[in-house]
Amino acid sequence: MSFWEGLLRGRSEQFESGSAATNCIELTKRNPAVSLTKQGAANGNLRVNLSWRMRTSDIEGRSKTSGKLLQNPLKMFQPEVVQAHTQGVVNVDLDIGCLYELTDGAKGVVQPLGGFFGGLNEPPYVKLSGDDRFGSPSGETIYVNLDHRESIKRLLFFVYIYDQTPAFDRTYAKMTLYPSNGPRIEIDLEERAPQARSCAVFALDNVKGELIVHREVKFVYGFQAELDRLYGWGLQWGRGYKARSGER
Repeated sequence: MSFWEGLLRGRSEQFESGSAATNCIELTKRNPAVSLTKQGAANGNLRVNLSWRMRTSDIEGRSKTSGKLLQNPLKMFQPEVVQAHTQGVVNVDLDIGCLYELTDGAKGVVQPLGGFFGGLNEPPYVKLSGDDRFGSPSGETIYVNLDHRESIKRLLFFVYIYDQTPAFDRTYAKMTLYPSNGPRIEIDLEERAPQARSCAVFALDNVKGELIVHREVKFVYGFQAELDRLYGWGLQWGRGYKARSGER
């Protein structure tokens, strides 16, 4: 085996074993579900984090274009047109939210809009830690107290754009679950949905005592009421507002 063959083979093995090496489970269309119970992570506080950053260029588009350069080498000398999407162009304010249904029949939502921040040691055992309006590295976080898992029937975590600017295609967004034990779980909002305003990211269901996380990543063109109808929550919705910066 030559040096270069060995180097390429080593890099291939690193990428193939990337999930194990980084102690991470990535939920995809082909592998959409994982059991927290079987992972030994169905207790303590589950931390669910939303993070995002603005796209600066269409990297995938450029990679597809590179293959065409071989067919037309003269294009190598033409300047590439790159449209940068920054907060100066469009102000995207992504918010995390959670629809909950408890085993006693209680239903509701935890979200920044309207100031529904929930509670961790009291029903619904789901608590929003804060509202990030600028896409900082820390993002937004919701905590779920799984020590009260017997009281939780189902949860639906979603993302919506508060300022009503449909621009999911201008952000790289990811939801990451950090259980009290075991590997973290990542779900990328990788599909392009330029006109969507909301996205159901994942569901957490209590199925006969087993907590199962299931990837959804379903974009809708409305807001929470449309997600409600899609998943049959049956809540009454009205116009809501965020508190000004520094207010609660």
